[in-house]
Amino acid sequence: MASEAEDPDTEAAEQWQLVNTPLGEMWSGRTRYAAAMFFFKRGEMNAETLEVYRICARLDAENPLPIIRDRGIGKEWLKRMGA
Repeated sequence: MASEAEDPDTEAAEQWQLVNTPLGEMWSGRTRYAAAMFFFKRGEMNAETLEVYRICARLDAENPLPIIRDRGIGKEWLKRMGA
């Protein structure tokens, strides 16, 4: 039987919380980027959207969602994020 750490649904839920880390917290940009990489690797985010998270990684207070929207990319991701 798989442990909780090996459960894909548990991992996805943890990563979802991390990609939604509140803006402005120390290291939150890097946390969101790492979680975004998880969703990219699963095919749930395109490369252009991931690039915005990379750019925002060192900007803890910067919300990547308006940038994604302004660039006209990641429409499915924005829908999933409720933005």
